[in-house]
Amino acid sequence: MLTLGINAAYHDCAAALVRDGQVLAAAEEERFTRIKHGKRPVPFTAWQLPYHAIDYCLTQAGAHLGQVDHIAYAYDPMLLMPAGNVEPNVVLPLEPSKAGFGPNGESPWDPLFISYLVNAPRQLLDGVPHHLRSPRMDGLTLDHIKDRWVNLDHHLSHEASAFLAAPFDEAAVLTMDGRGERTTTSFGHFSRGEYHRIKQIDLPHSLGLLYEEVTRYLGFLHSSDEYKVMALASFGKPTYRKEFREILSLEDQGGYALHPAKLAERFGPPRHRGEPFDERHKDIASSLQYVLEETALHMTHWLRKQTGSSRLCMAGGVALNCVMNARIARDGEFDQVWVQPAAGDAGTALGAALYVDYQRRGGPREWAMEHAYLGPEYTDEEIERFLYQSRLAFRKLDDVAEEAAELLAQEKILGWFQGRMEFGPRALGARSILASPLDSAMQARLNGLKDREDFRPVAPVVMEDRATAWFDGRGAASICAPFMLFVYDVLPHRAKQIPAVRHIDGTARVQTVRRDQNARYYDLLAAFEKRTGVPVLVNTSFNTRGEPVVCTPRDALESFWTSPLDALVIGSYLVEKPR
Repeated sequence: MLTLGINAAYHDCAAALVRDGQVLAAAEEERFTRIKHGKRPVPFTAWQLPYHAIDYCLTQAGAHLGQVDHIAYAYDPMLLMPAGNVEPNVVLPLEPSKAGFGPNGESPWDPLFISYLVNAPRQLLDGVPHHLRSPRMDGLTLDHIKDRWVNLDHHLSHEASAFLAAPFDEAAVLTMDGRGERTTTSFGHFSRGEYHRIKQIDLPHSLGLLYEEVTRYLGFLHSSDEYKVMALASFGKPTYRKEFREILSLEDQGGYALHPAKLAERFGPPRHRGEPFDERHKDIASSLQYVLEETALHMTHWLRKQTGSSRLCMAGGVALNCVMNARIARDGEFDQVWVQPAAGDAGTALGAALYVDYQRRGGPREWAMEHAYLGPEYTDEEIERFLYQSRLAFRKLDDVAEEAAELLAQEKILGWFQGRMEFGPRALGARSILASPLDSAMQARLNGLKDREDFRPVAPVVMEDRATAWFDGRGAASICAPFMLFVYDVLPHRAKQIPAVRHIDGTARVQTVRRDQNARYYDLLAAFEKRTGVPVLVNTSFNTRGEPVVCTPRDALESFWTSPLDALVIGSYLVEKPR
């Protein structure tokens, strides 16, 4: 049984394909189109489906659309309809900007938005240029698509992406994002093969939308730059936490309420893009982060009491806040905390596919997410052919790990293109830029190379069996962080050895790797340790100038030749720039 999952309503369009409980493929549309986040999250783009990602997933399975048994769309437009309505009545105001938003977040453009979503099956049939190449598609009709189409609650898709992917048979579930249809936060429990949502918080109360509003106020792009605010927070002090508690108040039963922020009235004029940061900006970011963490602890405390579970799994865009995640794991009441690596909206494609597959099969679970390498890959033969066609000087490496480690030990910065690419926003050793952590100047070099703000940290990757010797696991026998979604303190006696990856607050956003997860990546770390005594490398995403992470050999070479990268290790081949 093949189940195709699709996320397309807002941003981070993506597709995933599940066969009998096993995930075959998952990818974001931006990796193919090179348009960051796939599209902007506005009503006029709701019709756009992740056509390229769908085609990739079907190709990975050797299938075409007519062979798909279920199509799970991670949004249910009917949940936006007034009670009693079964079909949308599209009536647009002539001047929507004057119509404003309703008390529960209703937009004057909702009728157009709903119309696009309701007609998504038609868009899939008529708008996809890829799968229609097959003569086996003759006779595919709209009825065929509609018969297989399932609209799934957006937050249920988030929830399923956590509890059906986590390595737990039983767990509490928490999802937090900007918004779904109406829901912004959900609490649940997966036990004995069944999932029950215990509680939800609806618009206009939203942690994600508050973080977006502050992101915009601080001069960043909302819906894409929230992680920059998280990084900036470490440079400030939470001096405005009282003011943010007036904006975001805690409620009984794990709840919270959002009140009008009126940021300019409270804190003065907003920062404009390109202006320098002052202490006020840093303190605002720090105060927002402080109150977010405090709210998350409040919610998880109640959820632990309600479920009695010692395990927590999370999803939703807010769950990409690795500082908050670490606070929940360190100071919360759960023994184990797991976050789905594509926690943002892209992950709802995975959750929708997993949930519909699980329901139609009647269980059991057949898969757990041990790694995120679910995207496209290219063989050495394909890479070599492209290098020859490009008329580039290159050579095949006898031992990729050893020779790449030698370059890294010489303080060279490498593009690293290996195997299937990652699903989700983090580069995890398949499409990465790698460097030595030994020199504190490396962080500035990498930020300059990628045209990033100078306050942005870079992250370390470490062999899992060496992690507790370098990072504070709070007494745990090991650190398991394969998805780079938690921060850990750098051990004080190691700080001078890996200064490039130590943030101003003494933490690092750690990725751990085992050899069974990514053999070549692990071997590279071992080879670097042999030369330097340090089993840690800097790992940041293989992209420059704000573009999406590279996907194809062409993407990798374009990024390499248009940036100050020193060398590119692509498959078993090395490309270097002339001296």
